[in-house]
Parts: sequence; C-alpha cells; structure tokens
Amino acid sequence: MAQTTTSQLGATAIAHPVATSNGGGLWVSSVEHRSPAPALHHLNGGAKQESRSSEDDLTFHDLPPFPDDVPAAPLLRLSLKKLLDHDAEEEDRLWRACCDLGFFYLDLRSGSTSKRDSFHSDTKDGELDGDALLQDADDLFRLGEKLFELPNEEKQKYDFNEQGSYFGYKGLGAGVVDAKGTRDFNEFYNVSKNDMLGIDERLSAPDVLSKEENRALLRRYCKRGHGVVSFILGLLNGKLELPDGKLEGLHRLKAVSGDQVRWVRSPPQPTQDTKKLSLGEHTDFGSVTVLFNRLGGLQILPPGESSEWCYVKPLKGHCVVNLGDAMVKFTAGVLRSNIHRVVNPPGEQGQSTRMSLVYFARPEDEVLLRVLDGSKMIDEKRGSDDGEEAITAKEWILRRALGRRAGGDWGKSHGTEGARVKQ
Repeated sequence: MAQTTTSQLGATAIAHPVATSNGGGLWVSSVEHRSPAPALHHLNGGAKQESRSSEDDLTFHDLPPFPDDVPAAPLLRLSLKKLLDHDAEEEDRLWRACCDLGFFYLDLRSGSTSKRDSFHSDTKDGELDGDALLQDADDLFRLGEKLFELPNEEKQKYDFNEQGSYFGYKGLGAGVVDAKGTRDFNEFYNVSKNDMLGIDERLSAPDVLSKEENRALLRRYCKRGHGVVSFILGLLNGKLELPDGKLEGLHRLKAVSGDQVRWVRSPPQPTQDTKKLSLGEHTDFGSVTVLFNRLGGLQILPPGESSEWCYVKPLKGHCVVNLGDAMVKFTAGVLRSNIHRVVNPPGEQGQSTRMSLVYFARPEDEVLLRVLDGSKMIDEKRGSDDGEEAITAKEWILRRALGRRAGGDWGKSHGTEGARVKQ
C-alpha cells in the first residue's frame, strides 16, 4: 500500500473517550416519524474516568497519537462481557445509546460464549468470541494491505458497478460526496457474505482473496461479526417488546442479503484542509455496522441544531457499532441512525494512510423496509402508513449505493438523514 510515514499493520490510533455535550434531540428524516428530543447529557462521562494504566490499554503506541485537544464524540463504552452476563445496567446503556445517538463503542475483550481451541478454528453459527473477532480483524487489516498493493489495473477488473452490483472494488474518486459531483478520496473493496458462506454465486476476485486460507478467514469474520449483530438485535428486540426473534428473523445468517465485509483505504489528503471529505455525509444503508478503525477520521454530527462535527477516537480492543436506516424504518424512529462522514485524520495522523474494516449487516434481500407490528412502543410512534414507501432491503441498498457512484443519481442516494445532509 502506498504510504507516507506510517503503516496501520500493527496497532491503531486511539485514546480514551472524551465526551462533549451538544444537547439536542432525536432527529429523523422528514419522511420519518418525529419525536420529542432526548437529552444527550448522560453521554458525558458515561464510563468512569480511566486510570492511566487503563488509558494505556486503549492506546496503540506504534502510530502517531490522536491529538489531546480534539473534542471526541459522546459515545458510550459498552462491554460485550457484561452484556453476555445479562447485566441489566449495561443493557439499559445499550438501549439509551441506540435511541439517542445510534453509535457506541463495544469492548470485545473477554466477551465470549465459545470454548474454542484456537483463534483460527472455524466458528459455529451464532457463537460469540470477542477476542477471536479482534484477532480476525488484525489478520484482515494485513490482508487488506496486500489487496490494496495490487496494481490499479488489476483492482479495476473487479469493479462491478456497471453490472448493478455494489460488491467488488471502487477506485479512488469513483464515488461522489455531494450533489455537485465532488469526487471522494477513498478506495474500497466489498466482499459478499453470501459468497463467503456459499449461499449465493461465487464472485470473481483477485488471487489474494481467492486463496482458501483467506476465504476461510473471511468466513470466520462474517460469522463472528454477524454473531455480534444478532446478539445486539436480540437485546433491542426485547427492549422494543417485539415478538421473540422478530429482528433476528429478518437477518438470518444463511439467508441471501446485502451483508458485506468492506476494507476502506484513504491516502493522506494533498491539502491540510481537515474538512475535505474522504467519504461524504450519510447514514448507513442497513441495520447494524461493526467497524474497526485504526486512525482517526470518522466524524459524527450529534443531534441538535447547534451541534458540530466531532471525531470518533478508535479504541484498542473495541469496535464501533452503529445502527443504520433499516432500524429507523422498522421502529418508526424509536431507534436512531446517525449521520456521519470521514475526513482526514487529525494532527500528526493526517500524514498516514488510513484504513478501516467494516462488517455491514443488512436485512434479507426481500424484506420490506416498513414499520414493524407487534410492539406497543413502536405503535405509539407510528404515524399514518399511507405514505410509507414499499421498498425491499435489496432495492434500498442498490439505490443508495449506486447513487453515490460517479454518474449515479445523487437524489436517490439519500437515507433517513433528510435535510441534515448538505446538498
């Protein structure tokens, strides 16, 4: 991979979370159902102040430091282990995070339901192993570096945009970040869960991704990432008092869906303008996103008219989890899909090539994105269904993803972010 000063092969740039108060309320699209604004004050210091030794555990020391003077997004830090132990307070914090901001940190360390003999052994469906998922992520960052080192002409062979597919490769500047057609500043590669698990056709791919050991790694990551997603969906299903298994049943691992693994690579910007977008303002297309960042650059815009963009600091041993549009649509806006973007990393980190690893979980292809029945809480938020668009998850994802490619229909690329995205 082309780099300037720093590789992300090892550790990532992180620091302990520093919260800022922005006040405000739950925002939903003009076509969604509005509700009173919940306060975000509880997100300030949601976790106790870390001791110096704990801060050290969260910091990767082989990359430039995240600046101390950069305000951090007010994300709660949640523990997978506590959630697996049915800690009621931790489950309540998860619920608040999903209603108020739609983003949170998830500490994966020591969170497990498995009895594995090896990090590299296959995982059973629905099995949870946070430490193994962290190891998979480390291995996939190394694989991603090899992938992006390929010549551009080789990578371009796997750009399937003209075939109406969002899987495969997107080159640097092949996407747009606004209605003016301003080009993005990243390249990415999407790997289909359906392909990896053998539930749909096998897609052509570069040799580095076709090797069986690397496909096995991607299969493990899909299963483990999906396990985290299913677990979170189950907890939210209970809080919403939906019929047992409702949300999980819309996201079955072995069903055909738009679930994917994505590597995103952003080289240092040729300008010191920290507002230059690598990835434009958006909400995520699907249901739940599991994200590993190894440098700063991700920013969220908290709810509230006076809120400002703030960086999300990557944390060692954690992933960032956020909800997507489907969760807003399923719950009539009870749950939140928050707007976010990617800019150049702050401070000294801005001289390094940035890479992210993502697992995007989407509803099954033929699931209609509409308000769910069976929850009193959702019914109380539900408005008239007369104007509700009848669209499948597959149609929604294709419309949004292809609309943000160069030459696409920008007007059809919007999600539940509404007027908050600059046109």
